[in-house]
Amino acid sequence: MSKNKILILFSHPLFEKSHANKELVKNIPESENITFHDLYEEYPDFDIDVKKEQLLLSEHNIIIWHHPMYWYSCPPLMKQYIDMVLEHNWAYGKKGKALQDKTIFQVITTGGDKENYCETGSDRYSILELLEPFNQTAKVCNMIYLPPFVVHGTHNMTKEDYEKNGIIYGYFLDYLENSNLDNDEILQYHYFNEWFATIQI
Repeated sequence: MSKNKILILFSHPLFEKSHANKELVKNIPESENITFHDLYEEYPDFDIDVKKEQLLLSEHNIIIWHHPMYWYSCPPLMKQYIDMVLEHNWAYGKKGKALQDKTIFQVITTGGDKENYCETGSDRYSILELLEPFNQTAKVCNMIYLPPFVVHGTHNMTKEDYEKNGIIYGYFLDYLENSNLDNDEILQYHYFNEWFATIQI
């Protein structure tokens, strides 16, 4: 099979202070099929080159929104990216077919433990419920939205925990690049990494 081309849209305004994300990013495989695109590095003044970003999206078939959970959503530059780049009659609307059938999901880091994200927990809602606007955005753009890859409890991790999650992420991206995905099977899980933990590599 031909390899999947993966675009990682990374958005973290305090990347230099994030031990968890440093390890995740460090383990991204070096491959001509994987593009790591740091939005805060590229657009420190929030002046997004819409046509350049649209071309980049068109050249990949798996898109990853990689960001920390910021007040139950994404950092502001990623929101601006979505607002500006996913234009009417390009990404959606009668003529907007540029992203049709592309796969998209999120890689999320959060200091909160998984048990906090439920009806009886301190955050009241599950991660999936909180990410529903992103799911709907993907649906409007005729994309295939898969469950998020979530790293919980980052505030309480040891160095070894950070490293372990980084290694898993590297294996995960390598698998994505080289495999056909069974979307129906993956959608049975709340988190993409929970599904990934069940497969034999």
